[in-house]
Amino acid sequence: MTGRARAPRSAALLALFCVGASTALSGCGGGDGDPDEGTNGVGKLSAAKIERKAKAAAERAKAVRVSGNVVSKGQTYRLEMRLKESGGVGEVSAEGGPTFELLRSGRDLYLKAGTDFWARQEGGKEPSKSDIAAAAKLKGKYVKVPEQDPAYKQLSVFTDMDTLLDGLLTMEGKRETGERATVAGTRAIRVTAGKGRGGTVDVSLEGDPYPLRLRRAGGAGTVRLSDWNDGFPLHAPKKEETVDYGKKISPEKHSG
Repeated sequence: MTGRARAPRSAALLALFCVGASTALSGCGGGDGDPDEGTNGVGKLSAAKIERKAKAAAERAKAVRVSGNVVSKGQTYRLEMRLKESGGVGEVSAEGGPTFELLRSGRDLYLKAGTDFWARQEGGKEPSKSDIAAAAKLKGKYVKVPEQDPAYKQLSVFTDMDTLLDGLLTMEGKRETGERATVAGTRAIRVTAGKGRGGTVDVSLEGDPYPLRLRRAGGAGTVRLSDWNDGFPLHAPKKEETVDYGKKISPEKHSG
């Protein structure tokens, strides 16, 4: 009698456990459940459609953070940039070189770097004492990059959300869906191009299908995309914080 009395109670406890755990588990009877349950549904689409939705989401976005390595013309750059339609702000460093800050508000582009960066602008040669003295005056200052200077076009790309994303999201080869993964705590599905050799993109399965991580074709860098649509302040530096050299950046000619 005692044994028979315990069985219903145990069954009731098991039933309560199943109800309480139902949001975390697929069920108490086993089975994997639907992997797309609770997602935005893009995981059910073809690779090409997933990629198109990711690009469309990126095009609609008002802001993004770009972090990672990008290889351009044989040079590796480390990026940590926040971008939006009106400009961007953050840090860039070339492999083996110093880190510098970029800030663009509208068409005005500013660069801030340490003494070593400015002292080595003349072809990377060993700086002289006068080079170092001239460069020291720029430490902690935002130098306005003239639009006529070739450096403007080269550097402004890192602050242009549309241009940078368009280049990063370009892949080559036949698209296929790959494995599912978690990127910074967000479930994602991978789209590969050319068996992975043409690049990969991990697309969010939660909320808007934003691209979250990119591996560029030919080993040209890996980039994380985050903080989609998160606003941030962006304005030109104060006048006392800036140096304007006119038509060309050349700290040496202003050494006095």
